[in-house]
Amino acid sequence: MIKYRNNVDKEFYEILEVIKNSEIEDIIYTIVENLNGLRQKNIDGYNKLILRYNFYKYWGELKPEENNYELIQNRVNQLKYNNDKFMWMYNNLEDYKSKKIMLNIIKNWISFDFDYLEKIYDFTYEHYFDLDIINCNEEEVFLDIGAYIGDTVQKYIKVYGEENYKKIYCYEITPKVFERLKRSTKRFDRIECRMKGVSNVCGYASLKTNGENSSNKIMNTEGENDIIITTIDEDIIEKVTFLKMDIEGGEALALQGSANHIRKDHPKLAISIYHNNEDIWKLAEVIKEIDPTYRFYIRYYGGNLYPSEYILYGV
Repeated sequence: MIKYRNNVDKEFYEILEVIKNSEIEDIIYTIVENLNGLRQKNIDGYNKLILRYNFYKYWGELKPEENNYELIQNRVNQLKYNNDKFMWMYNNLEDYKSKKIMLNIIKNWISFDFDYLEKIYDFTYEHYFDLDIINCNEEEVFLDIGAYIGDTVQKYIKVYGEENYKKIYCYEITPKVFERLKRSTKRFDRIECRMKGVSNVCGYASLKTNGENSSNKIMNTEGENDIIITTIDEDIIEKVTFLKMDIEGGEALALQGSANHIRKDHPKLAISIYHNNEDIWKLAEVIKEIDPTYRFYIRYYGGNLYPSEYILYGV
């Protein structure tokens, strides 16, 4: 009989073991039944859930009326075929708060139970700036990749103060959003805004836009030359001490394009890992391949309707 240190470990290992030893069709059937159960007991929550999943489409479509369960299929495939990767990620988390967050996200994937997400929301610290993990000082060179309208920069200054950074670089790709970013940051010193996309190559890319929505993203490196794309290794000469990324699924490529800085400078990392079904483990793997000394934490800043806004901290 296996002895577990606690019930968080027990639940996580047992869920992965059941998935590993079950047929995909059986797992999908169970999850679809859980979704049907949500519809029966909370039709308002169900309708909002379906609407939001199909609006963002990060994880696949979910259209039960068309018998389209692509999102469920995608998540089951991840849990089944990358079972060992999920286990690796769990075992590489530094605290049980992180492990509990990962457990509850997976339980929500399976159950569609809103309570699992509500219980892991971080009420203590600002998004990207957990003071138990991230400490900053006057020598900080902070890169805000996916800076949007400057809300993250304002949170940085709220948490650490204007005296606790040497330089802040903000990257944003959407022209209208970029103008708002410049306006919101112009009253602060030592902040530079760059209208460039960040990836693993330099050149040009087409841009899929959604107005001023924060979900605008780089589509590819061929086609219309809408925007400049660069790598952090090419674009930043000085030492980087803190790297934040929220770029709609482009984080893996951007990390690869920052490999020299990560290897040489070992910056603090705050990386969004919710834009697809694999980044919850994949981005940590990318980072470890560059610098195996990183230690990882996860914090959850999203809502309880569907899992989003969970961040991988690397230190």
